This record gives sequence, structure tokens and C-alpha cells, in this order.
Amino acid sequence: MRLSNKAFDILKTIQRWLPLISTLYVALAGIWGLPLSNEISKTLTAIAAFLAGILEIATATYNKDLNTVRDDEPNEDIVDHEKVD
Repeated sequence: MRLSNKAFDILKTIQRWLPLISTLYVALAGIWGLPLSNEISKTLTAIAAFLAGILEIATATYNKDLNTVRDDEPNEDIVDHEKVD
């Protein structure tokens, strides 16, 4: 899975904020009697976990592509000692 840098950054930000929002809602629901705190908390946690999986796959794909590009490029820092006179 490939994501643009902007899409990755947006999803990462959302993924980081969802557990915080969930915790805040549960706390406020207990204080103010807001509805469905359990359901909302579980939903936000599930979405955060799903996004974490997507981001992990995207990171692995990015790293694999990056390593493929690096393997295809000659490395001028490596000296073939058999060719050195």
C-alpha cells in the first residue's frame, strides 16, 4: 500500500488523536451523563487500531521500495579491492 507523505501524516495524526478523544469522551460521559460512552470508546479504539495497521503496511512498503532503489544504485563508497592497483 502506497500513501503520499501528506496522506500518511494526516492518518498518523488521526490515529494518535483517536485514543485521546475516546478517553476524554468516556470521562465526560461519566461526569455529564453523555450517551453511548462504551460504544463510542470501542468504535474509536477499533478505528485507531485499523489505522495503525494501515500505517504499518504503508511504512513497510515504503521501506521495501526505498531498499530496492538503494540496491539498484551503485554505491561509490564501496571499493572493489581486487580492482585497485
